[in-house]
This record gives sequence, structure tokens and C-alpha cells, in this order.
Amino acid sequence: MTTEPRALPADPSERVRAHFAHVGANAMRDMPLCNPALDVATVGFFRHGQAWVGVLVTPWCMNLMLLPDADCACERQVGETQWWTFPSGEYPFIAHRCDSLGDYQACSLYSPVFEFDSQAYALDVARETLRALMVGGDPEAEAARQREAARLEGRSVAELPVSRRGFLRAVLPGGER
Repeated sequence: MTTEPRALPADPSERVRAHFAHVGANAMRDMPLCNPALDVATVGFFRHGQAWVGVLVTPWCMNLMLLPDADCACERQVGETQWWTFPSGEYPFIAHRCDSLGDYQACSLYSPVFEFDSQAYALDVARETLRALMVGGDPEAEAARQREAARLEGRSVAELPVSRRGFLRAVLPGGER
């Protein structure tokens, strides 16, 4: 654990960028999995509940980053997965800890990042990722995905949770059957 206060009242993007720039200049320097067209950058950090969320771009990966506040009931052991809900769906984040950032969680978007031929392209993808993250998903498509997953796992679709809207569509005339 870090001794720094964990409440993050201000945008942590510069702290995140500085930490990973240090990692890039030291531990990751000259590693063959690094894309020389990319530099360390942070994109679009914003508040989401009790945490800051944004994208980290590095020469070796692009991650969705989540830095929780101290009062967030989300502390995990390093390596443990926690699922976070956004308007577009639920995503797995892996818990990490370092002295300069304290506890944080990361969801891998790209690793390695050789498909990016420029920093500008990587930053555009990072911005689009954040935009898509905050757009509500298609509830009917998600329900169909859950039904298919249940079928493939040999579970009954009756075990799946039903939303009020889904229930009404199923029982009212003209609804889905």
C-alpha cells in the first residue's frame, strides 16, 4: 500500500503519464515489444462514480485505466479481477499497485500495439474508445448474447435475469416470445 492519500480530487492523468513515462525510459527501454512510433500519453480522464477513468497509451500497450478513491469499496489484491459497469457494458479490470500511483486497475485494450502506425492514430482510437464506453449498449442484443451463452453452456434461459422491460415484452400481446 502507498502512504499517499488515495482521494483523487484532481485529474490524475499527469501522474499516470509521468509514472509510465518513467517505466518506458527504464524497465521497458529497448524492449522488442515496444512500438517506436508511440509515446506515453493519457487521454480523457473523467470521474466515474468513485474513480477516475481514462486511457493510457504506451509503446507497449493501450489500457483503460481506473484509479479509485480511498472511499471506494473496490480495493483488490494485485492481480485480482473486478468487473466495472459502464453505459456500454461490463468490463474486467485487473488490480495493480505501485508507489507513485497507489492502487489502480487496468483493462487491456491492445497489447502489443504494433497496429498503430502513428501517435495520432493511437490517440484517435483512445478517444473513440472512451466515447464508445459511455454510449449505452443495445439491450436486445445483450439479451440475445446472454441467451446464446446460456444455451452454449447448457443452462436454461429461465435462469437468466429478466428486466422489467423484458418481462413486459414477453407477456404483453405483440411482445417477444
